[in-house]
Amino acid sequence: MANIRTYLEKSLMIDDSDWNFFRSKLKLRKVKKRTKILKVGEIENYISFIDKGIIRFFIPKEDTEKEITFGFCFSNEFVSAYDSFLTQLPTLYELETLTDVVMWSMSYNDLQEVYKKTSIGNALGRLSSERLYLIKSKREQSLLNETAEERYLKLFDERPKLIKEIPLKYIASYIGVTAQALSRIRKRIT
Repeated sequence: MANIRTYLEKSLMIDDSDWNFFRSKLKLRKVKKRTKILKVGEIENYISFIDKGIIRFFIPKEDTEKEITFGFCFSNEFVSAYDSFLTQLPTLYELETLTDVVMWSMSYNDLQEVYKKTSIGNALGRLSSERLYLIKSKREQSLLNETAEERYLKLFDERPKLIKEIPLKYIASYIGVTAQALSRIRKRIT
């Protein structure tokens, strides 16, 4: 849980009383590898901080080889189907653990209470929203402005562990190519 406070205090100072209230609303969740933690049609009720592990965002397809992976979250990051969380409407995509995951989760209702009863609540919400927006914007710009090879190299530079821990078919989908095209890109690079 100390990781959350350290992460948050990179952007804002949290006094002990606000921290204690915030911390009291967190629930520890341990989830096994390859578990869907949110499915299409469900409403996201949690925003979580990953203490350990990797979670994949994807659009399921009848043919699992055609699933579209569009995001990953790692240790020391917040994770949520944030659009569903904010609107409290059903999601159109799924979240799945790629490794065993340990995370601290806060429900929608508890977060609303944190917003109302702490001095850091609104700043916390704004910072979370801004970070999620920047991740989404960076991804969209990457898809529009870079080649698949450039996206792969950038991903490899930014997250070298990703290549070792995530199946290549998910990485291929994430950068917008087939597994065969990714294989060709990897051969060209090496």
